[in-house]
Amino acid sequence: MPKAYWVTSYREIFDAKAMADYAALAGPAILAAGGRFLIRGLPSQVYESGQMQRTVVVEFPDLQTALDTHESPAYQEALRVMGAAADRDMRVVEGYEG
Repeated sequence: MPKAYWVTSYREIFDAKAMADYAALAGPAILAAGGRFLIRGLPSQVYESGQMQRTVVVEFPDLQTALDTHESPAYQEALRVMGAAADRDMRVVEGYEG
């Protein structure tokens, strides 16, 4: 069964305090569900149409765990706290097992 990944790019952060409050709740919720942070930060370099945006990649054991974590009460509370603090693009992508 392939792993799955949350891939999030932050286009803009409007409220740093709300984002810190979100992170304080989201991090433990993600880790408790079996998620593992692989990337957290700005790109070192961008190419083609790449954007210099904060990027976060979280690895999960499988797709169902990734989806369930997003819908969990703990993560939903983190999203509620974040509110409109950021404009971001979040995707759930299943890993490749070629």
